[in-house]
Amino acid sequence: MKYAFSNEQMRLADAATISSGTPSLVLMERAGQALARAVSEAMERKGLSDALFVCGGGNNGGDGFAAARILSDAGEDVSVLCLSGKFSPDCAAMREKYRGEVLGRIPRRRYGVIVDCLFGTGLSRPIDGENRALVDFINANGAYVIACDLPSGLKESGIAPEVCVHADETVSMGQLKQALLLSDGADYAGRVTAADIGICAGERGAEVWEAGDVRKYFPPRRSNSHKGSYGSAYILAGGAYSGAAFLAAGACLKSGAGYTKLCVTEKLFPSAVGKLPAVVLKAFSTIDGDILAADCIAAGMGAGVSERLYVHIAELLSTYTGTLVLDADALNTIAAYGTEVLDKKSCRVIVTPHPKEFSRLTGKPVSDILADAVNEAKAFAAQRNVVVLLKNNRSVITDGERVAINPTGSPALAKGGSGDVLSGLLAGTCARGVAPFDAACVASWLLGRAGELAAEKMGEYAPDPTDIIGFLPEAILSVK
Repeated sequence: MKYAFSNEQMRLADAATISSGTPSLVLMERAGQALARAVSEAMERKGLSDALFVCGGGNNGGDGFAAARILSDAGEDVSVLCLSGKFSPDCAAMREKYRGEVLGRIPRRRYGVIVDCLFGTGLSRPIDGENRALVDFINANGAYVIACDLPSGLKESGIAPEVCVHADETVSMGQLKQALLLSDGADYAGRVTAADIGICAGERGAEVWEAGDVRKYFPPRRSNSHKGSYGSAYILAGGAYSGAAFLAAGACLKSGAGYTKLCVTEKLFPSAVGKLPAVVLKAFSTIDGDILAADCIAAGMGAGVSERLYVHIAELLSTYTGTLVLDADALNTIAAYGTEVLDKKSCRVIVTPHPKEFSRLTGKPVSDILADAVNEAKAFAAQRNVVVLLKNNRSVITDGERVAINPTGSPALAKGGSGDVLSGLLAGTCARGVAPFDAACVASWLLGRAGELAAEKMGEYAPDPTDIIGFLPEAILSVK
């Protein structure tokens, strides 16, 4: 498992490492060595012969001066472009040690590699003036761009403003930064590596699950087992729309749950017969003992917003004792008729909103949510005592204390119905006995991986949610 840190966590870790006896210049030298290795490897990998370091006057620029000196001493064709007139003490020290060429104006020539060392995690203002000209030059030069720590301009939320370096590769110093995973960060950071420079983090960052972390939730099955050994999942869906119910149930069938049961409205029931032969199909009338006996219930997909649904959700929350996944119109209904219903529950609850649904639940604008997705999700989870799976290109998962950022995914998933697939997969995973937070991490990872596999075989445009379900077995096998 990897961990991704906020800017504040990294500032505290830097300060703690320095106060414990590691001088800041030693950390900067280590960062320069790591950056120099990345640049050298990129030049060799891509057959490029020269590199330009674009350095600011802060510590990010100091990393660049250190790396440029190391490469220049090794005989590489290296230049530095620096327009700053003010320097932090450490940057000034590294600039003094660098004996190569320092350009004082933007050159017209092309370079093989440009290394962005303008700003790191400390930028809190828009990039303008000569720095904007530098960013425009980096982006327009046609070089292979490597960013030091963060692409300059990228916000901590991962949102890229109008002026932001678009990197092909980012070397994150010390620890992985959350901004590199969230929102636009996944597009602007390019290939991401974390360089160990000896910074000791005082607290864990957000969890970033890898294949090995997912693997332990798919252990070999005992021969002497049966369908009752692997739990039962109930999908309460459909009503306004039928497709969501079938997508959720179809994904649940691939999860490993022993039983997948689909409960639809009486109106939808005739068209559902025979649609998914492996699913136990039931026409919904009331919340009965059969439904309440399930290990996990997923509700709301394609249901439509109604007071009747709100009554059923309230009944489930107050009487059910398993794990309840609330998605789509279950969330929209709660937002419309009262979120206080979440405070009166006897079951474990996972809510799976996308940003617009989360906006309805919280009453906050989508822009505010995306500007601080981790803390917004964490606050709601703690306040309501639920697990939040805030869906986006890189979903945030939290129970109010633990936080995870899912690293897998593809634009192939950017179609209606992908969330229904996730809900069904999550319900089946919970039904097998996986705890809610862990189940949300497992299901998100597998959905993202299935999207990646679908894109590899079909491209990013063609796959639909039924294709994603078809790639779930391969996604599960990929963790073995």
